[in-house]
Amino acid sequence: MDVKAYMVEVGKAARKAASVMAAVSTERKNKALLSTIDALNTQRDMLIRENQKDLDQARANKLQPAMVDRLALTPERIDGMIEGLRQVATLDDPIGVINDLKFMPSGIQVGKMRVPLGVIGIIYESRPNVTVEAASLCIKSGNATILRGGSEAIHSNNAIASCIATGLSAAGLPETAVQVISTTDREAVGELITMPEFVDVIVPRGGKGLIERVSRDAKVAVIKHLDGICHAFIDSDADIQKAYDIVLNSKTQRYGTCNTLETLLVDTSIADAVIPGLAERFTAKGVELRGCEKTLEILVGAKEATEEDWSEEYLAPILSIKVVNGMDAAIQHINHYGSHHTDTIITESYTKGREFLTRVDSSSVMINASTRFADGFEYGLGAEIGISTDKIHARGPVGLLGLTSEKFVVFGDGHIRT
Repeated sequence: MDVKAYMVEVGKAARKAASVMAAVSTERKNKALLSTIDALNTQRDMLIRENQKDLDQARANKLQPAMVDRLALTPERIDGMIEGLRQVATLDDPIGVINDLKFMPSGIQVGKMRVPLGVIGIIYESRPNVTVEAASLCIKSGNATILRGGSEAIHSNNAIASCIATGLSAAGLPETAVQVISTTDREAVGELITMPEFVDVIVPRGGKGLIERVSRDAKVAVIKHLDGICHAFIDSDADIQKAYDIVLNSKTQRYGTCNTLETLLVDTSIADAVIPGLAERFTAKGVELRGCEKTLEILVGAKEATEEDWSEEYLAPILSIKVVNGMDAAIQHINHYGSHHTDTIITESYTKGREFLTRVDSSSVMINASTRFADGFEYGLGAEIGISTDKIHARGPVGLLGLTSEKFVVFGDGHIRT
C-alpha cells in the first residue's frame, strides 16, 4: 500500500464529509447514533469474535495484563458503548446555537454561533470502545473524524467501524464521516498529523511515547495529556472510613486507566492511624506499596520509594505513599510531581476542601470522591474523546463542546460603517 496516497484519499473524503456534517439536523445525527446501537446489538457475536482475534494475538505477543484488559471487548463493555451512544443522542445539540447576541451602537446585532471544528483525527491504543466514543461525539457535534486505532485492536476496530457505517447510512449520512484507518503501518500516523489541508485537530489517546511524538511532529492543533499521575490527599480532618473507601476505589477499581490513583499523600498527624489499615486492604488486593522514609517506619516490609516513583504512572497494582506535613506540603507535591490530570482531597473541613480546589492546578480537582470519576461518561458528557490537561480550548474530559468552536455572526438591515 502507498500509505501517503491512501491517507490523502482518506483526508479528501473526510473534508468532503465534514462540509455535509456541519449542516446536518439534530434529528438525522441522532438517527445515526440510534441506528448504530441497533447494529451493535445485532452484531454482538461478530464483535466478540473479532475481538478474540486481537486478544489471542496480544497474548501471543506477551502484552502486559493492563494492556490486554484495555483491549478486551466484553459483553458489559459493549453494553457500555451502547449506553454511551444513547446518552450522546439525548444530549442537547450545541451546533448552531447563538449566544451573547446584543445590539451595538451602530445598530447591528453581534453574537457567537457554535460550530464544528471540521475534521478531527484521533489516534489511540488498545481500547476498541474508544472507536464508538469518539465517533459518537464527532457525529453529534457535526464533525468528520479519522480514527487510527492501535495495530493490536485492528480486528475489533474494523468490526465496530462497520456498525458505525451502518448507522450513518441508515440516517442518509456519508459513511466517510467516520473512517477507521485500515492499515497498521505506522507511517499512517505521520501522515495524519501532518495534513493541515485535511485535518483541523488531532487528539492522541495512548501512552506517553505516542503523545510526545504527536505533540512534537504534528502540523495541526493537538488536544492532549501526557500522563495520568493522580493523587489522593488524606487530610488531618478526614473521615477515616471515607478515606479507606475512596483511596481503595481510586487505585483498585481499574489499574490501567489514566484516572487511576498513583500516589497517596497522608497528613503526618494521622499517618500512624491510617496507613496500617490502608496497607492491609491494599495487600489483600495484591497492590505493591512503595513508601517514603516515614511510611517505611510505619509499614515494615514496604519498598522504599525512589525520586522517580513520585513521577511514575504505573498503570499497574503499585502505589507510592508519602507522609506530608499538612495541606501546603501536599499541594506543593501535587503541583510539582503531578500531571495536572486528577487529584482529590479527603477531608471534612469545608475550608480546606475549597482551598484545595483553588490551589491544585489540575483539570479535575475533587473533594471526598474517587479519582476514577474523572471521566466524560461520569461527568454527564455521554462519552469523551479524551482528557485534556492543556489550558487552551479544552480542559478535562472533552465532550461535545470541546469538539466545537465559536464564530462571530452579525445581523444587519442595510447597515454600513461610517
